[in-house]
Amino acid sequence: MEALVLFGLLFLLIAIGVPIAISLGLSSMLMIFLYGTSTLNLQARSVVTALDSYPLLAVPLFILAGDLMFSGGLSRRLIAFVDSIVGHFKAGLGYVNVLASTFFAAISGSSPATVAAIGTNMIPEMEKREYTKEYSTSLTAASGMIGVLIPPSIPFIMYGISAEQSVGVLFIAGIIPGLLFSLGFMITAYILYRKLGFQQLGQGQFVLLNVWKTFVKAIWAILAPVIILGGIYGGLFSPTEAAAVGVFYSLIVGVFIYRDLKIKDIPKVFMQSSLTSGTVLALVAFASIFGRLLTLEQVPVKLANFLTGISDSPIVILLIINLMLLVVGMFMETIASIIILTPILLPVVTAVGVDPILFGVIMTVNLAIGFCTPPLGVNLFVASGISGLSIEKISKAILPYFIVMIILLLLVTYVPAISLYLPNQIIGTN
Repeated sequence: MEALVLFGLLFLLIAIGVPIAISLGLSSMLMIFLYGTSTLNLQARSVVTALDSYPLLAVPLFILAGDLMFSGGLSRRLIAFVDSIVGHFKAGLGYVNVLASTFFAAISGSSPATVAAIGTNMIPEMEKREYTKEYSTSLTAASGMIGVLIPPSIPFIMYGISAEQSVGVLFIAGIIPGLLFSLGFMITAYILYRKLGFQQLGQGQFVLLNVWKTFVKAIWAILAPVIILGGIYGGLFSPTEAAAVGVFYSLIVGVFIYRDLKIKDIPKVFMQSSLTSGTVLALVAFASIFGRLLTLEQVPVKLANFLTGISDSPIVILLIINLMLLVVGMFMETIASIIILTPILLPVVTAVGVDPILFGVIMTVNLAIGFCTPPLGVNLFVASGISGLSIEKISKAILPYFIVMIILLLLVTYVPAISLYLPNQIIGTN
């Protein structure tokens, strides 16, 4: 009964417009006052414990690194390089959009940041070459979800902390699924290109010299994920240290090499990153109180017993959880969902033999789809702000990509090797 009241209070507060972080804290405090489940002192200590986390430092650092790289002109040069390679194909700019999003995902670790960085350049360019707004905007919004699958991924960091799993292994596990989504979106972009009857306008010819010139200009942007991920997997530094290296690298490149980032603009970038990081850390702090109360009420155990009472088949249980996560992703912010649901769902899936690393990928893919589905649909709002297209029109145009997302989600869920092959080969996790 107490658990139902807790969730009821949470959803009521969210429904009346209270920010999710504050809703988590208020609903937890009301529960303590109503039922005396815990004490305020104990909950205050849980907040301190939750924030006193070395791996958690990677989150604000990667957010800052992504903002600095966007402001420093790295995304624009990545787009020019990819365009020189595949821009001459039919649906070439569609391929450029997806591949540039994949490249930038390996820098930012954020889905909305990827949409903003790539969309700001790609949507106007695709319009100039007479692609429709619906085509370019929906593709950009869909491709942005790759930002949380390709490492470094902020949701993977949060899942690793919540589930006490290796963030490095999660990063490796996300590589093949991320590339699979890239391929799926490129195929869909080509099919829609043919179906909508676009003409080959303005792409030009493949010129090797142009590839070389754009590569030279983009080399510092291309090196960013190599340094960050190579340092992690080469054992040179941890994910948190890699994030700090990313911040330093992006500052040097943006200010002294590309010179797109002016000294006077740095405080503004830091303030913007601080606002984003503050939101995330507030979610972590208040979700720790909420999670402690759920544990005291034995919600994970009760849910595990309920689901295994329905079926002890991993196939059925994962299908139910997928449906639940897809709905949650439509209404709740990704990081908040991971922090709240991981302690509840992880014992359920591990009880039926699902690998915790695999479940981290499944959860992240589910919630990443939520970036592209209304009413929350952060990617839709970011893309809409760039193109001026209404959310309703983008939501309709993105449906073919949504179908591809669901198909690939099922593949990731029921073919564990897609996520676990690389970790097993590189690290030997099993």
